[in-house]
Amino acid sequence: MEKAFNSVLLLLLLIVLMLFHLVVASLAMTQTNITTDQSALLSLKSQIISDPFHLLDKSWSSATSVCHWIGVTCGSRHQRVISLNISDMTLTGKIPPDFGNLTFLVSLDLCSNNFYGNLPREMACLHRLSFNGSIPSLFSNISTLQILSLTYNSLEGQIPKEIGNLENLRFVSLAGNKLISSIPPSLSNASMLVTLYLHNNFLQGNIPEEFGKLQNLNDLAIQSNRLTGSISISIFNISGIESIALLHNALSEKLLSDMCDGLPMLEELYLSSNKLFGHMPLSLLNCHIPISVFNISSLKKLSLRRNNIIGSLSREVGNLTKLQILQVNENMLTGEIPKDVSNLIELVGIIQCSNRFTGSLSTEIFNISGMREIELFGNNLTGTLPLNIEKAKGKESNDIVSDHPTLPAVKRSGAKALA
Repeated sequence: MEKAFNSVLLLLLLIVLMLFHLVVASLAMTQTNITTDQSALLSLKSQIISDPFHLLDKSWSSATSVCHWIGVTCGSRHQRVISLNISDMTLTGKIPPDFGNLTFLVSLDLCSNNFYGNLPREMACLHRLSFNGSIPSLFSNISTLQILSLTYNSLEGQIPKEIGNLENLRFVSLAGNKLISSIPPSLSNASMLVTLYLHNNFLQGNIPEEFGKLQNLNDLAIQSNRLTGSISISIFNISGIESIALLHNALSEKLLSDMCDGLPMLEELYLSSNKLFGHMPLSLLNCHIPISVFNISSLKKLSLRRNNIIGSLSREVGNLTKLQILQVNENMLTGEIPKDVSNLIELVGIIQCSNRFTGSLSTEIFNISGMREIELFGNNLTGTLPLNIEKAKGKESNDIVSDHPTLPAVKRSGAKALA
């Protein structure tokens, strides 16, 4: 019995030792330091089949510190390789997978060499690197390209008009860069485009009318730029589009009464923080049109905040039964908030503050179980709130906000942008 117990104990000890060995080995594999930096560069050197000026031959040697090698710069704080510039050396070779161990690299210049083969997927570990300079027009030579994603780098200059020549392109994201000038109308020639993200740049001028030709477009995001002029009505003729985001620009246009008549698939519409004016289009209600039993379109998010919209909020808004976000704050809307809003049982946020709404507020709004945020301050609402509002089911985290003396604030918070 004792022998059997000792055997089991020995087996357990061996398992523990094996697990410990695996953990240590795993840590050793993932941990990088100046030694792994040196090994990565020596691996690169081993892949160079032609070094006509013997620049790496003479300098890159384990006999000297990697920080003193030609083209290499180390950071003073961590003593890791932060910059590699081996441009104009006429080198020929491949980039090895070990290159992904240069995890402190913030600058990489391999210009004017003859590197070939695929970029190793391990380079995705170089999270401190970002592209800069302009977008090369040579992309137009890759006729089979379907996805072009250069999101959140430091790219400057203009969007190359040649991108429109890529007839197989499906997805383009140039968001989060420093791109300037206008959006080239030639982008509309990429007729297979499904997704176009150009947001968070410094783009100027108008939205090209030609965008209406992108009939396969599903998602358009060009918010947070410096676009001016009118909203291109042509984009409201793209029948299959599901999301349009134009917020945070300087677009100035009267809202057209029929702007949503041709958008049966629209789910998200963001027009806030522009200079739009006019009445709230009744056609917004047409964004919820069942086109068949199996394909029902419904608006889920509507954001029109910070414009100059006048008129009242139509009671037909209650027909948008899939609506989750209703954001019309900081306009000049008048009249009562229709009781039909309480029909929107999927609402999680209703933000109608800083308008000119009057009358009483339907208490049924507070019965919407998923509601997380209600902001109505800065209006002329009257009446009282339900006494048991804070005990209502699902309302523990709601923000009920009002500045009117007869509509007391139950909870107060800063304005939150849901879009």
